[in-house]
Amino acid sequence: MKTETPRKRKATRVAFDGIGVSGGIAIGPAYVLDGGIAQVPEFTVEPDALAAEVERFQAALGKARGQIRKLRRKAEALPKSVLEELGPLLDAHGAMLDSSRLGAGVEAMIRTRGTNAEAAVQAVVGDLARGLEAVGDAYLASRGQDVRDVGDRILRHLTATPYHAFSMLPPGSIVVAEELSPADTALMDPNQVAGFATALGGADSHTAIMARSMGIPAVLGVSALSSRVRSGVRLIVDGEAGRIVVDPDADTLAEYRRKAEARKRLERQLARLRAQPAITTDGVRIALQANLELPRDLETAHHGGAEGVGLLRTEFLFMNRPDLPSEDEQYATLRQVVESMQGRPVTIRTLDVGGEKLATALGERIADSANPALGLRAIRLALKEPKLLEAQLAAILRAGAHGPVRILLPMISSVSQVRAVRVILTRVANRLKRRKVRIADPIPPLGSMIEVPGAALTADGLARECEFLAVGTNDLTMYTLAIDRGDEQVADLYNPLHPAVLRLIQFTVEAAMRNGIPVSVCGEIAGDPRYAPLLVGLGVRELSMAGTALPRVKQRIRRLAVGPATQRARAIMDQTDEGRIAALLDDFNEGL
Repeated sequence: MKTETPRKRKATRVAFDGIGVSGGIAIGPAYVLDGGIAQVPEFTVEPDALAAEVERFQAALGKARGQIRKLRRKAEALPKSVLEELGPLLDAHGAMLDSSRLGAGVEAMIRTRGTNAEAAVQAVVGDLARGLEAVGDAYLASRGQDVRDVGDRILRHLTATPYHAFSMLPPGSIVVAEELSPADTALMDPNQVAGFATALGGADSHTAIMARSMGIPAVLGVSALSSRVRSGVRLIVDGEAGRIVVDPDADTLAEYRRKAEARKRLERQLARLRAQPAITTDGVRIALQANLELPRDLETAHHGGAEGVGLLRTEFLFMNRPDLPSEDEQYATLRQVVESMQGRPVTIRTLDVGGEKLATALGERIADSANPALGLRAIRLALKEPKLLEAQLAAILRAGAHGPVRILLPMISSVSQVRAVRVILTRVANRLKRRKVRIADPIPPLGSMIEVPGAALTADGLARECEFLAVGTNDLTMYTLAIDRGDEQVADLYNPLHPAVLRLIQFTVEAAMRNGIPVSVCGEIAGDPRYAPLLVGLGVRELSMAGTALPRVKQRIRRLAVGPATQRARAIMDQTDEGRIAALLDDFNEGL
């Protein structure tokens, strides 16, 4: 894992290294987010709900403490000069979060006055801050602002507030924040946000995935940046190298502008492959499709020559809103995507929220979990709340009347889950037919995501129950290796080339072949040219990726032959050492 080491380069002020998660170079003015809450809700809590409200506050307080601890651990790796500046501030914020006066004061307001948690936090924090500021001492006055900052941190967790200020940014801005959720990132307009950098986050977090999908250069895990940067200062974001340059001198600026122009020339060259099929040198065709995070990704998918949509994530329909989308609203959006693909297939994944992907409107349906990645999420939530699933399936069926669609189920772990969804799907289809509503005919194929080891190990059973399988390598790697892919502290341990992960992919592909159904890979490795020979050698014939990755992967496929790729894949599958696997794969790529 990289550390954020300031370094002098020529006359450049300072540069920081983090985790490059989305390639490209962005140059522009910094826009530092303060994370404040624009409006705090106020309401009276009923007596029988007071205990739950206290628990909600304690959960938000715990999350805020966890953030501070995480930042403090990262700060230990920084140079002494930076640690001396950042360490005391983090220690002070940690102490305030542990303060009995803050916690006890908020709890008392909730229990005795029936005040909701957000309003209680705002009131108690305001009293504490004003008390410090009224003393007239400059040091204590600064501590008053720290108290307000701590309060904002708690409020962000209570309200799940995204950064709605993106629409007001000057074009070409570079966003600097402590952390950005997938919901925050979804609000970014690539025409306004040139790049972003955060203190927290990992290379395979969903925020990183969204950045790649949107083509926004991004660097995560730069813990000292927000304390050393002010809005308006010029920044360079190198999303490939994972570097942030602050206030660059003329020579450095010219160097990065040359790099940016060279990248644009390469992209223009790759764009010439748009109309060319992804066919290996020995005549095997590989279907290359696009992953869509948001409908606006369609333009990138078309530009990259996508043969269809291999994964449409529907979480965007539920994010950044206080209510749930209706069936009609979902149908209208899905129809737009289906029609825009002009007869090319669209694979629509049902709702996958939970873990790092939160939807405000579903907050009351998902209780806090000690480990959200293992809790109520994805298909588990859908089957527990069947009305949610029914509305989504109805919208998909209706959209399927306008072009070919497939239905993909996330986080499947057993055949019984697929069967339960099929019963609901049949019921919804019959209901729509009785109402004379036009739907897909026949009913669209039903597929299972393979993203937990249990699903991969029982892939034969799932293949008999499904019409197709899709390997989600992001979560499959995370669950197999017990690594939080959004945690930069263990980012160096997250490795899709681990032999256990490769064997699970192999099990899945072979199970699909035995049962005569298609199988695709739609995780992030599908969009990395490095992995293309291995996946093709294992028998994968469908790859789905961010639209921005399509040209580079197509270029690699058009240079390889299936026979040698299969031989190298077999040699790789005989290995037990990750380093040897990587060496064999990279050696093969160098020869292409």
